[in-house]
Amino acid sequence: MQVEKLIEIIGADFFTGVPDSQLKALCNYLMSRYGIDPKHHIIAANEGNCTALAAGYHLATGRVPVVYMQNSGEGNIINPVASLLNDKVYAIPVVFIVGWRGEPGVHDEPQHIYQGEVTVKLLEDMDIKPFVIGKETTDEEVRNAMVEFEKILETGKDVAFVIRKGALQFDGKVEYKNDNLMLREEIIQHIVKYSGEDPIISTTGKASRELFETRVANGQSHKYDFLTVGSMGHSSSIALGVAINKPNQRIWCIDGDGAVLMHMGSMAVLGANHPDNLIHIVINNGAHETVGGMPTVAANIDLPTIAKACGYPYSVSVDNFYDLDNELKKAVDRHQLSLIEVKSSLGARADLGRPTTTALENKENFMNYLKTLR
Repeated sequence: MQVEKLIEIIGADFFTGVPDSQLKALCNYLMSRYGIDPKHHIIAANEGNCTALAAGYHLATGRVPVVYMQNSGEGNIINPVASLLNDKVYAIPVVFIVGWRGEPGVHDEPQHIYQGEVTVKLLEDMDIKPFVIGKETTDEEVRNAMVEFEKILETGKDVAFVIRKGALQFDGKVEYKNDNLMLREEIIQHIVKYSGEDPIISTTGKASRELFETRVANGQSHKYDFLTVGSMGHSSSIALGVAINKPNQRIWCIDGDGAVLMHMGSMAVLGANHPDNLIHIVINNGAHETVGGMPTVAANIDLPTIAKACGYPYSVSVDNFYDLDNELKKAVDRHQLSLIEVKSSLGARADLGRPTTTALENKENFMNYLKTLR
């Protein structure tokens, strides 16, 4: 189905969400048509954020907004859907568009398997009426579904189009880029040089894949790394939990700008606990690159100042390898909670692989290694 036809059938003029590779056609269409325009299209920090934003749009206009997201974001919308949108509370109608990662019978990565199994059930449990769009779904079927949806929306209830892999098409071209010069994979290679045998917790997406391949290229064990393949935005909290319980061992967290934005409150908790043995590195390319390159707001905010305000004793931003190496060396010797923001370009190797160990093997190897540390 052409994404333009889906948007025409829905008939909305305001969209907010968190980008998803399954919805790349939709995201590219919105960027091509609107870019980032507060009146029509906002990329939010997390799915709960965009659900509340959509509610505000409805309160101000009386019109029905569209919220798009990967199905992993369903957990983030449960609270605002149940306690804000629901017709037993404020009866705020919203059309959700949900990318169905991990659909049963369709091969996907381990972090998507269970989420895929419960995707439709979670929507139904939240009293959100779903309609699944696949490659064979016709425009007429979607139009008929929307006629039914309009009756539901009029009662203050919510609805969802669940998008199967490859169901949406967009023929336009959108280019995502920035002016930064350092590649993320090379940044990770520099971090590994200074981290030695210290444990690393890395964020979801290509950063963890590049860390895995860096270990392979170096002939190093993967036992040093916990690859947070799912649970976007929570790597720094995992790292805090490890750092508190291994106080004599330096711990590194390799984070991303989209992940930091998704649950930025974790920075306040990190700062309040200020573990002296944690080095928090945020690789900031101002984009949700793993799912297509759509922008985040992180390119225009001052992360080091935010970190300082949250209680980090030290924070800095670098945009070249000379300064990065200098800051990594100082962080090793500092023995204080430190944040290093690294300005990164967009892009990854076309042949970038995925971890060859399972998530369970990764956890067990990492835990066994932590047992050997004081």
